[in-house]
Amino acid sequence: MALLLWILAVILVVAGILALFRRQILWGVVLIIVGLLVGPGGVSIFNT
Repeated sequence: MALLLWILAVILVVAGILALFRRQILWGVVLIIVGLLVGPGGVSIFNT
């Protein structure tokens, strides 16, 4: 499960960075923050 969360977090952060390059600032920031929250290194919303 941790591997899946890590992969999901990486995809979200990369998508956020790409959105920033396309000048979609708000969407990019939201994706990066969600990616950091979901990742196992961050405050995962799936851990209880």
